[in-house]
Amino acid sequence: MSNSAFNLRWAEVIIEALARHGMKNICIAPGSRSTPLTLAAINNTKLHCHTHFDERGLGHLALGLAKASSEPVGVIVTSGTAVANLYPSLIEAGLTGEKVIFLTADRPPELIDCGANQAIRQTHIFASHPFENLMLPRPTRDISAKWLVSAIDNGMNQLRHGAFHVNCPFAEPLYGETEGDTDWQASLGDWWQSSHPWLIEPLTHTVALVADWYFWRQKKGVVVAGRMSSSDGELVAKWAAELGWPLIGDVLSQTGQPYPCADLWLLHPNAKAWLDEAELVVQFGSSLTGKRALQWQSQCHPQEYWIVDSIPGRLDPANHQGRKLTCSIKGWLEQHPTQPRSPWCADLADLANRTSQHIEIQLKNQFSEAAVAHQLPDLLPPRGQLFVGNSLIVRLIDAFAQLPAGYPVFSNRGASGIDGLISTMAGVQRATAKPTLGIVGDISALYDLNSLALLREPSAPSVLIIVNNNGGQIFSMLPTSPEARQNYYCMPQNVSFAGAAMMFGLQYCAPTDWTSLKETLDEFWHNQHGTLLVELVVDGDEGARTLKKLLQEVESLPC
Repeated sequence: MSNSAFNLRWAEVIIEALARHGMKNICIAPGSRSTPLTLAAINNTKLHCHTHFDERGLGHLALGLAKASSEPVGVIVTSGTAVANLYPSLIEAGLTGEKVIFLTADRPPELIDCGANQAIRQTHIFASHPFENLMLPRPTRDISAKWLVSAIDNGMNQLRHGAFHVNCPFAEPLYGETEGDTDWQASLGDWWQSSHPWLIEPLTHTVALVADWYFWRQKKGVVVAGRMSSSDGELVAKWAAELGWPLIGDVLSQTGQPYPCADLWLLHPNAKAWLDEAELVVQFGSSLTGKRALQWQSQCHPQEYWIVDSIPGRLDPANHQGRKLTCSIKGWLEQHPTQPRSPWCADLADLANRTSQHIEIQLKNQFSEAAVAHQLPDLLPPRGQLFVGNSLIVRLIDAFAQLPAGYPVFSNRGASGIDGLISTMAGVQRATAKPTLGIVGDISALYDLNSLALLREPSAPSVLIIVNNNGGQIFSMLPTSPEARQNYYCMPQNVSFAGAAMMFGLQYCAPTDWTSLKETLDEFWHNQHGTLLVELVVDGDEGARTLKKLLQEVESLPC
């Protein structure tokens, strides 16, 4: 058997083994050293292959696919700096729990540290960030196919969440003979005709039970809802309402935020006093967005603080006394039923509603960054989904908007970086084939501009709103000198995205008032296809100034 053919046989076992664990999508960047993996993937009928020329965007495309599908997604890249470009998406997957398998082609050991081209030290390049690592040897007939498939299966069986890095050295020749004796693979017998993994290691899926729940549910409780799925969000909202406990809902909670605009009213002195009576706080999901919510979470002192999330780790930067319950949210709710009670803090609901009404009066039908954030629910596609970028816009939506309960919302709020936001949105859309609205800032868009190529032919109408406030205006809130803030933090770029839309073949508009924005999107959701890039040119620090102004006004609302 030629070396090129054996490389392919080796790669076929890797790819087929991963497909047996539910991997249906794989994202491929161009490269020579990764040829065995690429050919094995495109010839595997179980897989849907996606491509992108930018490895950083490719990793985030896979991340988006995994977020929306809740299935493992593969990534194939060549050796060298292509591998290093996967770091941001790999870190994000580790923090938010998506299962992404990073298959990195490598030079064989004899070409490392000797001046060979495109050869870097890739062994454990991602340090502690992957949940699982497998540093494979170069393909050799001395290692049985049984070992290779068992090693892949074991890694996938142990992958609770986050990234699985599989480093795959291949020696040349990489091209030439692709057919050959399959005796090496034949040792796997009828596995090739089955649909199951070679090695099955059943996990024990248990719910972290609270034995004294019947005691605690009699207490005055508060529910904090962080990032979770749309179905979990609806269940948490119903559970909290039955208990009569107030719910502090994050923009990513998908609970419908029954106590809207929490990041504003949490600053009110009466709200603080009422919430101080809480004897128990139960937090579902992590990654809170709002500054006031994070401050309250850090400063509250209930008898116990519980966190329920399937992601392992403490997930509590304030280090409260309490319990970390690592299990599914749905499973935990089912095992901890409510005892219907009247709300113990009805005044808080009234304050939340009056806060929402105050914001409505101030921002209704206006055209500004803050007003668009507040009115974003009116722009959502029917039966669609929302992808929210980072920096200022996600904070404004969290503070000013009330999103529909159960409406799918996605983001990259693990490390909260601006890497790969457009490519992640593209992955979310591809995974679900739903109409998708994305909203990001101008610097975020510039950072991932070439991933507009991934939005050329969406399977359902898609809109990307770029809020162009001419710089990173999240930094306009910093207590630095105006000159330093402008030149070294906000860094205005004075760009228009019309040319970018044209370059990538996207539709484009730049509405200048709320009515035209609303009418344009309504028309697009019902009668158009493809991707529409909407550029909203707004005053630079208006969003930050409005947030500061409304915080002051809500803080002094009479009760």
